[in-house]
Formats: sequence, C-alpha cells, structure tokens
Amino acid sequence: MTKNKITSLFKIKYPIIQGGMIWCSGWELASAVSNAGGLGLIGSGSMYPEILEQHIRKCKAATDKPFGVNIPLLYPQTDDHIEIIIHEGVKIVFTSAGNPKKYTAYLKEKGITVVHVIANKKFALKAVEAGVDAIVAEGFEAGGHNGFEETTTMVLIPTINEITNIPLIAAGGIASGKAMYAAMALGADGVQIGSRFAATHEASGHDDFKQAIVDANEGSTKLTLRQIVPVRLIKNEFFEQVEQAERDGATKEDLYKLLGRGRAKLGMFEGNTKEGELEIGQVSGMIDSIISVNQLVEEIVAEFNLASKIMNGISL
Repeated sequence: MTKNKITSLFKIKYPIIQGGMIWCSGWELASAVSNAGGLGLIGSGSMYPEILEQHIRKCKAATDKPFGVNIPLLYPQTDDHIEIIIHEGVKIVFTSAGNPKKYTAYLKEKGITVVHVIANKKFALKAVEAGVDAIVAEGFEAGGHNGFEETTTMVLIPTINEITNIPLIAAGGIASGKAMYAAMALGADGVQIGSRFAATHEASGHDDFKQAIVDANEGSTKLTLRQIVPVRLIKNEFFEQVEQAERDGATKEDLYKLLGRGRAKLGMFEGNTKEGELEIGQVSGMIDSIISVNQLVEEIVAEFNLASKIMNGISL
C-alpha cells in the first residue's frame, strides 16, 4: 500500500486501526497489531487507572511502533486515565462516547494526536470544531455501543466524507481486505477493525467468548438496550432477558438493575456466554476461525491489493 493520510498521520505501514474494545484490547493485542504494521489501541474502558498504566508499559516493552489508547469519555475515571497517558508518553488517543471538546485541546497541547469516534453528522461536525486530527465514522453494524440513528457504514462514510476534510476512518462491518477496499472507495482514508481482531489469539477476551464469535451466524447479533445506550450483542440468555423485559414495559431503571455491574466482564473476559454481555458486530457471522494478528493483517492486505487490482481493470 502507498502512503496516505492515515499512514502519514500515525506513522504506520498500513491504514488499519484495531478497535479499542473493552475486555479484548489489552497490551498483547495492541502491540501485535502495531508490530504487524497497523495501529494497535489499548482499550481503557475496562481498566482501572493502575491497570491501564501496566498495559501501557507492557505495550511499550513489546513494540517500538506507534500505538494508542482508546478512552470512552463516559467513564468516571477519564481524568486519571488521561494523566497516565500523558505521563507515560502515549502519543495517540482515540476518544468516544462523549463530547470531544472536553479533552481534545488539552491533549493536543501535550503533543498527542486525537481521534474521535462518531456515528452521525452532528457529532462529526462537533469533532471537527473541537480540533481533532481525524474521525472514526462507525456504522451500526459495529459491536458494542452504537449510534441511535442506526446508520449503516455504507451510508455513513460518504455522508461524513462530504461534510468534513480531515482524515476519515471507517468502522463497522469491516473484517476483510475487500471490505476495507469498499470503505476506502466510499471516501475513507483507512479502517478500524474490532470484531475480527477480537477473534485472534492475542486478544484478551476469554477463549469461550472467541468461540462464540466463531459460532455466530447471520442474525446472531442484534441491537438492544436502546433506552440506555444501544449496544449490539450476541443473542444469549441475558439478551433474551433484556428483550423480554423491554416487551414487558421495563423502565430505564429496570434495565439498569437487570444489567447490573460487570455484565460485559462476565461474558467477554470471564467466558460466561449464557449470562454475560457478549458485545460483537454483525460481521461475526463471517468469522470462522481464531488466528494470529500477523496472519490476519497479512490476509487483509493481500485481499485489499487483489481487490484493487481487479477493480482497476473494470470500466463501465
């Protein structure tokens, strides 16, 4: 691949960014992705500040390539996380689930490249106004927390590309080189991949969660918990409890009580695939194996290059 806005911005080989997924994106996954030529991200959303500090230090020891930290801004210890990131010299931060104006200027003053994740035009423009260096536009195919608009990646990317001129990263439903090529044909400068990296040997999720990803089929995931924040989950016993509660007229407070604490940890990190919250994207239905990060990146790049070769030979 030739250099483009994303590879130049992050000083990486390929415009492939790993999603900062809770319970899956520890230092092993982040360093492996960076070593393979992409940009690895430590997912701080499931970490206490002292744990994040340990993961950053281990990641620095495992790679001399750029890596970053993903920070969901809705978490109560965000200030502590940011100070650790600055102290440890991390140069790339991806923010999500909150107002980008709150921290962007401060981070940039510290020499940090800032990227914000959005799911609609309104927040894309807010991110640009806040001064971020790039945007991740995430379609509703994605796993985990999602946008209320339920806009697909194929619609979202050209929409955001039309109204912004900063580097644009596509996310949601991307797990292959062909999907990456399609996203970039729509106007993205690079891609962020979550679900496919969750099903790699280096991901920190439980082996039973990884197997649940492999076992997922078309229609195995669905958005739920819309009264709180829409989240895409694998359908299991917990998911069915939520759906039944909503059919019975559950209030937001009822759903919070049902969700409880540590539900995502229970499923994704501890491997309780029946009662845990299993956050994953629609593309899980296309994932049929657990492989190494290096093999995955090589396959994505090879498939992207083949798709490019084929499409360059097509005219209408």
